[in-house]
Amino acid sequence: MSVSIKTAREIELMRKAGQLLEQVHDELERFVRPGISTLDIDRYGEKLIRDLGCVPNFLNYNGYPASICVSVNDEVVHGIPNKHHILKDGDIVSLDAGLIYQGYHSDAARTHAVGTISAEARKLIEVTRQSFFEGIKFARAGNHLYEISAAIGAYAESFGYGVVRDLVGHGIGTHLHEDPQIPNFPQKRRGIRLQPGMTLAIEPMINQGRADVAWLDDDWTVVTEDESLSAHYENTVLITDGEPEILTLSR
Repeated sequence: MSVSIKTAREIELMRKAGQLLEQVHDELERFVRPGISTLDIDRYGEKLIRDLGCVPNFLNYNGYPASICVSVNDEVVHGIPNKHHILKDGDIVSLDAGLIYQGYHSDAARTHAVGTISAEARKLIEVTRQSFFEGIKFARAGNHLYEISAAIGAYAESFGYGVVRDLVGHGIGTHLHEDPQIPNFPQKRRGIRLQPGMTLAIEPMINQGRADVAWLDDDWTVVTEDESLSAHYENTVLITDGEPEILTLSR
């Protein structure tokens, strides 16, 4: 495993990439509403990214055909946008997006309510988001990587939720996916020791029901096997000499 340590200049570029992606997510959150298609979200998201002078890093990545992964209700991740899938009141929608700024990647995901959603759905979104913050309490130099994993999993499972095991977070930098892989559940080993300059995409994927997932025939869309709701929350994080810096979240 070769985990890259970013230089001060690289960190500045990744910080800018993260700030720009946060702007995209903020605009997408305002755009989501009943009656629009998942393709509308993708087209708007790509325009936002390109208008910032950046490139959508998901488009054509390993053949993925869109710029924004739009996953609705029981779709965990990698939903392919299309004009026929119309959002309706009560849905939840996960938007996973990334961009390239001067050769450096950022990656972040958010799950949003569409109109008025159930209390159970809102709780799932909130717990998924909080599980990320429980994890990054351990994202400090000198700690071990899998302390993050264990904290995410323990928090989500304390609510009876299923923590997806087939998909994990990852390192990020000049490539969208770099070492190390970052599970969202406990590991038998402690993992690598964290060092300042590491940049990590930490992304809990949490199911309301069981952890089991399946892939649809499009070979991309991942769904919950039991058809329960799923939520996704992700940020690009910098390991520092002190508190971790969330590059895709400023508030």
